[in-house]
Amino acid sequence: MNLALYGYGPEDDREWIAVDCGVSFAGPEAPGVDLIMPDIRFLEAERHALKAIVITHAHEDHYGALLDLWPRLKVPVYATAFTAGLLEAKREGETGAPQIPVTVFKAGDRFQCGPFSIEAINVTHSIPEPVALAIRTPVGTVVHTGDWKIDPTPALGAPTDGERLRAIGDEGVLALVCDSTNALRDGVSPSETDVTRSLRDIISKAEGRVAVTTFSSNIGRIRAVAQAAEGAGRQVLLMGRSMRRMNDVASELGYMEGLPPFLSEQDFGYLPRDKAVIILTGSQGEPRAALAKLARDEHPEVALSKGDMVIFSSRAIPGNERGIIDIKNALIDRGVIVLEDGEQLVHVSGHPRRSELKQMYDWVRPKIAVPAHGEAAHLTAHAKFARGQGVPEVVSIRNGRMLRLYPGPAEVIDEVPVGRVYKDGRLIGTIEEMGIDERRRLSFAGHVCVLVQLNAQLELRGEPDVVALGLPEADFDGEEIEDLLIDAAAGAIESIPRNRRKDLAMLQEAVRRAVRAAANDAWGKKPIATVFVTQAGGKGQG
Repeated sequence: MNLALYGYGPEDDREWIAVDCGVSFAGPEAPGVDLIMPDIRFLEAERHALKAIVITHAHEDHYGALLDLWPRLKVPVYATAFTAGLLEAKREGETGAPQIPVTVFKAGDRFQCGPFSIEAINVTHSIPEPVALAIRTPVGTVVHTGDWKIDPTPALGAPTDGERLRAIGDEGVLALVCDSTNALRDGVSPSETDVTRSLRDIISKAEGRVAVTTFSSNIGRIRAVAQAAEGAGRQVLLMGRSMRRMNDVASELGYMEGLPPFLSEQDFGYLPRDKAVIILTGSQGEPRAALAKLARDEHPEVALSKGDMVIFSSRAIPGNERGIIDIKNALIDRGVIVLEDGEQLVHVSGHPRRSELKQMYDWVRPKIAVPAHGEAAHLTAHAKFARGQGVPEVVSIRNGRMLRLYPGPAEVIDEVPVGRVYKDGRLIGTIEEMGIDERRRLSFAGHVCVLVQLNAQLELRGEPDVVALGLPEADFDGEEIEDLLIDAAAGAIESIPRNRRKDLAMLQEAVRRAVRAAANDAWGKKPIATVFVTQAGGKGQG
């Protein structure tokens, strides 16, 4: 969920650019939520001084919030052709999504955004057209790396432009804001070419169908699998909406030239088992993705059989492990061979290990190092590493902290409001606005709805009505829990003297407390309870 903000000028006349505008994906802590986005209230307050949003590449955690958040800002957007193409493809697939005017740039271009002169520098990553940014101001240059690695033989595009980075370092760099994702790992990441060679060997030796699941944005990996399939005399089927969308944009930009056309799902039934390769979504355990449907044998046209192979050409994003394990187990139970990273070389990271970080520091030679993009352990390891490289100042920051790079020593001088907003169906809002806290409680302890009816003399008209959702049917002794809750609600009313029952709100609260206490006694948990109290010929209270 990347979004960095760079400001230049005094506090009362400061101009800004934003770099990236990404999303995160909800886990069990936010049931039902589709996406998590950064809270941009500070940006909205500074919109008059925001000159542009610059996107480094088209991974969801770097550009995925644009369609939802741009209408609140309506400022110029700069992106590469591949990113712009994916953004438009996403827009066409979302009803009511805004038309965002994008200025397209490529690596090597320079453009001006207010006081910022920005140069795009070619880097290597697991998606087409990633760039680092040299952000020049009258008082110094900041290099923002985005996501990158050093790969001398990438599957697509040119290697990271070390020559240009060294030249910028020779000019003098005030600060390097750098990817920390693999700061705990020594050495150098293997090349995509090594993965291509390994996949070709695996596919050529496979006896049944081969399915390869990877990130749909990893066009180089998709191309490598397709080339390996062609070399083994197999045809390739693409599965998954995002996979097809990525392929359409990549094809329009020429990244799929020279490959045989991909088959559609309708062609599957005509393809012999030993001639089929399937490239599909679902590497992160998404329950609605193509791989999950195959694991459950729920796809109407495509299926896997005993002896077929599924290759996980990816690593698990933290938080997704449970869903991935469930899919792997389902496949294995059906006799499908599961191959993952660690058994053979089927995936490499798109982020720099420590030897690659050292090379970046040797090229750029910044006065200030600012570790970014990673969890706390990665950021801390990167900060320690940068100090070991002799960087004069290393500053560790977290979300919302405003870091002054110039003048004077680099230091945190302020905090701005930050947080998360949640896309839930068609709506976007905070935890409170979206009712997510209540939803968590519902998922933990269920809901009880109680209707209590009183006659004109304020006595019970029959038993209270109780509907319990998400609660056990019976307690340890076999007593129906709904019966226990009915007794508790009736008892609460009857324990209150009749002359005090005119206060229906008080009755409602008494019943609510009694029902929750009864559930806790029987079960050990307190459900959410909604109580309605009505009086014949009088008012009701809910």
